[in-house]
Amino acid sequence: MEAIMRIWRSSLLGRFLAAVCLWFGAQWENSRVVQAFLAPLAGEETSRSSVFFRLWQKIREILCKLYRALRLDKLFSGSIFLQTWFWCGAAAALAPILPTMAVLGLAGVGYCSLALRLLREPGRELAYSPINRYIILYAAVYLAGTALSVDLAGSLQPGILTVAFILFAVVLYNAVTSRSQLDFILFLMVLAAAAVSVCGILQYVFRWGYQAAAWVDKDMFGDTFRAYATLENPNMLGQYLILAIPLGGAKLLGSRRTGERVFYFCCCGVMCVCMLLTMSRGAWLGLLCAGAAFFILLNPRLIILAPFALAALYFVLPDSVVSRFTSIGNLTDNSSSYRVSIWMGTLAMLRDGYWMCGIGPGTAAFNSVYPFYSYNHATALHSHNLFLQIVCEAGACALAVFGVMLFCYFRHLCGALKRERDLPDRLLLIAFICGIGGFLVQGMTDFSFYNYRVLLLFWSYLSLGCLCARRSALPEREVAG
Repeated sequence: MEAIMRIWRSSLLGRFLAAVCLWFGAQWENSRVVQAFLAPLAGEETSRSSVFFRLWQKIREILCKLYRALRLDKLFSGSIFLQTWFWCGAAAALAPILPTMAVLGLAGVGYCSLALRLLREPGRELAYSPINRYIILYAAVYLAGTALSVDLAGSLQPGILTVAFILFAVVLYNAVTSRSQLDFILFLMVLAAAAVSVCGILQYVFRWGYQAAAWVDKDMFGDTFRAYATLENPNMLGQYLILAIPLGGAKLLGSRRTGERVFYFCCCGVMCVCMLLTMSRGAWLGLLCAGAAFFILLNPRLIILAPFALAALYFVLPDSVVSRFTSIGNLTDNSSSYRVSIWMGTLAMLRDGYWMCGIGPGTAAFNSVYPFYSYNHATALHSHNLFLQIVCEAGACALAVFGVMLFCYFRHLCGALKRERDLPDRLLLIAFICGIGGFLVQGMTDFSFYNYRVLLLFWSYLSLGCLCARRSALPEREVAG
């Protein structure tokens, strides 16, 4: 391989293409748009001078005095409940494995643990992240959408659960106070994803579990079995793996010891195999976009190899995978035509005034309105599109806040990537940029937050990405409060 690369670099064509790529890269990087996008984000001082921050400080002072007056500092001295990073890390890592209510319980312990730490350590301040204000605002808009639901009883539980999992991102961001804690959580995330993938592979091999008739058009693909592991639906499993595979790849490429390389290579291998066995075309497309972005951000000159990589995939992948992937956009496939019908019906519903405040979260609210606008009698539990469903549940304001939050997230991580020089840290930043980006691509074809555990994982990965953006500023070990 090295000999081939040496010959390529010394050839006229190789030098010409490299020069062209370097020129375009320099023009792009030095453009005003890119420079403005990558500039460090300001706002921490503004946030701390706001009336809400001052109100929070006053309330906290009162609670801290009450905490000491009740001698709770003695009661919780040395307690494991003060290890906030442990509870939050467990909730994030075990989310794809445990039932939803058990994950909520772990997240709740994380909430309480952070509250105890803030009351126990009056000098400890909430960590600042550029996206936290938008996360809190998005949760507030979603809560308002729940209160204004067309079916309040049906929306109350899913709405509160959604808000609790959204705000978990802020708790996780404040829970991690050292590099060792962050690294251990990232290790757990990869390990859990590998365990779920092994479960999916065994499920496929031994044909465990049920297969819904709506998952595959048997006229086009025959009796195809789709792995879903612990996430109840193959598309949900695929969305989870879009987040996990780039992280595993970053840990693999950034490993400096042989044992670590072998471990992360095995983890990435089983995750990629499991991704194929989901037979989820949207997830494959999302992962393909995430992988392309990963290598381009790592080394922009690798874009030259993209056509050769796509050609190689065509010859390497099984025929069943190739035929299913190339059927994307084929409206003769029942799954594709079904989604188009749902999108048209949902758009008709939103045009009739529901785009302003939404109809409320949950399937009960959706099915109390959508059937009146159903196109081609296509029944559905949701709109099969993340962005459409956000508007359906909480209105256009929620989508606007969600979009601004994502813009700030990508800007924050790309700015940190430009400044970072350590390769393992750069790889982690690239992984979180590409994983979230690929997840959003998949969100164009499905409602990614239908599974609440995947919802929590998305917000957890957002938080971990922001933590990686300031990883070098974190102490190696936690400083005692």
